[in-house]
Amino acid sequence: MTTDQTSRLERLCLDKGLKMTDQRRVIARVLSDSSDHPDVEMVYRRAAEIDSRISIATVYRTVRLFEEANILERHDFGDGRSRYEEAPSEHHDHLIDVESGRVIEFHNDEIEDLQRRVADKLGFRLVGHRLELYAVPIDSKRARK
Repeated sequence: MTTDQTSRLERLCLDKGLKMTDQRRVIARVLSDSSDHPDVEMVYRRAAEIDSRISIATVYRTVRLFEEANILERHDFGDGRSRYEEAPSEHHDHLIDVESGRVIEFHNDEIEDLQRRVADKLGFRLVGHRLELYAVPIDSKRARK
């Protein structure tokens, strides 16, 4: 949170001219405080702990509004749930632990350079990309099979 208790996401909403109701403020704060990539159900549970009047429908509508305003980014990490994160100010990629569902954000200059070179070799200028790596821990029983 910023010092005046306005979350980063809430400030982005205000900067974009979105009307911020009390419930939207709670949802924005929950999303800003999330270190994981929660789905709507997780956002709803966390928001309802703060304000029990928040409905799941309100969370769905608010998340969709934030996504349409390019404040939130939606991801599908192959687990059947849309997961969300604050639209990043800097590019990063994701490694997903398929056993736990944990999402690890990372940036690798070598991968970024390789992607640009591949696009260039094929006659294109790279304007964006998304990289998701799906993995199991090295010490996992599944990894030994």
